[in-house]
Amino acid sequence: MDFRKFSTILAIFLLAVLIVQPVLSAVNVTDVFSQSNGTKIGSITPDNIEKDAATNFYNSGDVLVVKGDYANAITRFDQALAENTTMIKKTDALLFLYRDKAYAQIQLGKFDDAIATVDAGLALYPKDAMLWNNRGYALYSLGKTQDALTDYDSAVSFDRNYTIAYINQGDVLSQMGRYSEAVAAYTRANETDPFNIAASDGLTAAKKGEASSSMNTTILLVIVLIVAAGIVVWFVKVRKPAEPAPEEKKTKSRKK
Repeated sequence: MDFRKFSTILAIFLLAVLIVQPVLSAVNVTDVFSQSNGTKIGSITPDNIEKDAATNFYNSGDVLVVKGDYANAITRFDQALAENTTMIKKTDALLFLYRDKAYAQIQLGKFDDAIATVDAGLALYPKDAMLWNNRGYALYSLGKTQDALTDYDSAVSFDRNYTIAYINQGDVLSQMGRYSEAVAAYTRANETDPFNIAASDGLTAAKKGEASSSMNTTILLVIVLIVAAGIVVWFVKVRKPAEPAPEEKKTKSRKK
């Protein structure tokens, strides 16, 4: 046997083991790093996830949301929050829990509860666009359009490609009669999702509203000018007393 060939084959085999082994390990272990400074804070494995009560409650609640069983989903999410949430914080499942719980509450028409849930989520994740959007929708549903608009503005400030938030923003602006701004919002929604029907329909309606508003403004301005001219004519012709003719002035002075 050629020793040099054997040595080469052995070296290749050992190198393959060194390369493949970390990949195999990475399938079962996920390192968790701090979002603030990037340092490793622990590892998550299928075993410790399976044993984590908060994770199990969250997962079961998420399944119920998909099934449309919102009331029981909310119960599962509350059970998850009542447990040790360390693990679901590490996996960002806690963020998804707040999103999904607020969504379930909105579907049930519990808008005040949804706002409270979102506020709790924003305390931990203040830059999450979806939480801001959900809060805006709940406020809009309660008739608080200006507050809703503020939240939609926050949502798109944190995610410039958030189509739904732009559509919601356009809806509120249209309702407020601010059609030019609504056109801009729907246009941006169309840019982020060119095939979104709600964005296209909203843009068409906003443009019609803008044109109608412009026409009404022009008509109103013409009416105001006509009325103003009529008032001036009335004041000059009727209200202001006529000056006596020069001859009449002389006659009156002689009689005196």
